[in-house]
Amino acid sequence: MSQLSRAARWPRAFAAERGLLRWAPLLLALSVLARLLWTYLTSNGANFVDLHVYVDGSAALLRGDLYGFTYSEETPEFPLPFTYPPFAALVFLPLHYVPFGLVGFCWQLGTVLALFWVIRISLELLLGDAARDRHWQYVAAAWTAIGVWTEPVRTTLDYGQVNVFLVLGAMLAVRSTRWWVSGGIVGVLAGIKLTPAVTGLYFVAQRRWRAAVFSAVAFFGTVAVSYLVIGEQARDYFSSKFGDADRIGPVGSAWNQSLRGALSRLAGHDVESGAVWIAAVVVAAALAFVAWRALARDDRLGTLVLVQLFGLLVSPISWVHHWVWVLPMLVWLVHGPYRSLLGTRIVAAGWLVVTVIGVPWVLEQIEDEAISRPGGLAWAGTVNVVGALIVFVWVAYAGRRHRVTQGLPARRSDEPAPDPAT
Repeated sequence: MSQLSRAARWPRAFAAERGLLRWAPLLLALSVLARLLWTYLTSNGANFVDLHVYVDGSAALLRGDLYGFTYSEETPEFPLPFTYPPFAALVFLPLHYVPFGLVGFCWQLGTVLALFWVIRISLELLLGDAARDRHWQYVAAAWTAIGVWTEPVRTTLDYGQVNVFLVLGAMLAVRSTRWWVSGGIVGVLAGIKLTPAVTGLYFVAQRRWRAAVFSAVAFFGTVAVSYLVIGEQARDYFSSKFGDADRIGPVGSAWNQSLRGALSRLAGHDVESGAVWIAAVVVAAALAFVAWRALARDDRLGTLVLVQLFGLLVSPISWVHHWVWVLPMLVWLVHGPYRSLLGTRIVAAGWLVVTVIGVPWVLEQIEDEAISRPGGLAWAGTVNVVGALIVFVWVAYAGRRHRVTQGLPARRSDEPAPDPAT
């Protein structure tokens, strides 16, 4: 529904929305200020334990002990190892030469700025040139102000995590019209942290074959660089650490919102990569495929969201701070082709409530055991997994019952079209 038709049908609501959006930049500034005060005035608010792992762990390269490193100053009960590919250590190494307090402060501001660009590009993928208007810039500011307080972004800021930057990189890759830029960005991101590699499925879905192939080439390029520069330490990772989920953390923790984590909590033990997990992956893949087939061909944001939700489900570990993709998903639900449907509003509202409250965080405050727990808590711990599956089902239903023929702008001439087959 266009802004004009909305204004005609609900003039008071539309006027109120426009009035509130005028204050969006101020709301964003206040939200960022409140977050900084929370970080630096609360006990342990500026620990940034994962940022310490990036900075201190990468410095272990200089001692030849990257994968023997652990950070335990703030986490003595579970010393945190450097779990990322060796190329990530090369990327983070320069941070070791900057005072950590300055790194932490800039990381916080950079994360919020990156989040704003994630929202802005999400709107651009959805609306085309219209997203550059001041109205939509204010919409992006409002979403960012809210997004700072959602659980994935809260925990990203708490830990000093890299997730928002990775999501932004994937967005830039998808937006680019050049196959070598798109594929190169995704390949380098996967070299820093493996999870962005799933973006290659987006290229396949959009028939951007050269971008898909080059993303794999670029990733193997990061592996080659790692072997050339740090040799034995890279060999240690790819021969014994690669794919070791147990090294990353407790699979059954409520923080792990993947299929494996949810199924393990329901079963009371780690289901690993056995038959139960494989069956669940097949079901999730089928639902994601049917949902994708129901989308309009040029719905790039919808396709990207479905791909990333599927990636979060099938990864062995998907900590809550990996779920930053919830924000682009909400943008798609609220402003996308099925925004006027009651079911879409219910799904979006449910996700917004869950992610602002932070259900996994609540569960972590009352749970005593890593995997085995009462059935009610086990089912509550599936919240993101079930939510993602509901999105798949709803998109599949809405896409077939309410086929969109108009409503989204036509593709701009400078937006990427599918690559021709090579």
